[in-house]
Amino acid sequence: MSVNQNLQQNGRRNFLGSLATGVAAISMTGIATPMSLQAAADNIVPFTSDDPDLWFNNIKGKHRVVFDVTQPHEIYPFAWPRVFLLTNSMTGTPENDCGVVVVLRHSAIGYAMDNQVWSKYKFGELFDAKDPATHQPATQNPFWQPGPGAFKVPGVGEVSIGINELQDAGVMFCVCDMAMTVFSAAAASKMNMNADDVKKEWKAALLPGIQPVPSGVWALGRAHEKGCAYIFAG
Repeated sequence: MSVNQNLQQNGRRNFLGSLATGVAAISMTGIATPMSLQAAADNIVPFTSDDPDLWFNNIKGKHRVVFDVTQPHEIYPFAWPRVFLLTNSMTGTPENDCGVVVVLRHSAIGYAMDNQVWSKYKFGELFDAKDPATHQPATQNPFWQPGPGAFKVPGVGEVSIGINELQDAGVMFCVCDMAMTVFSAAAASKMNMNADDVKKEWKAALLPGIQPVPSGVWALGRAHEKGCAYIFAG
């Protein structure tokens, strides 16, 4: 079995583990039932966000990649897109001739949302997302508008890997709506809240420029159709 396959399997196991640990009050049957009822319906409810297929038409450039982010993984989900851009610049391809898509799915979806919901729903604990500076559960989104010098790499120095900084360089971010549905329902059950209300709050908390997509795997397929090479990023 390849290293990449091992990483993917570990990502799936960690996703299920996060559900079991962070949302012990809700059973997998309780999560699966509304999904199975929807699948059995005669008329499947359409995805109602802005047309995500049109969003993928924005991928430009000669060199195209999609980074598959399934879980918090230190700084790597955001460092690798910057490394891709930097090393392409070093070999003669400017940023504006690179197409970079980052898919936030599974337990990495918290990175798509603002600090208010990170604090209210304890995303650092729910998603096992550590603050890179303290190595403790993060109380806010570490990669949204980080301060100057927040991230440094030995031998390289300061690196601009905030989501907003990567967006300024043309990197496109999307987030899995299916994972938001599952995790928001689980969080709602744990906190004795209404699942629909929690999901609406999470969607309202999405960072500027981040596109909701029906699922992360759907997005990976669309990115592939647009000529993006696949890179597993955590």
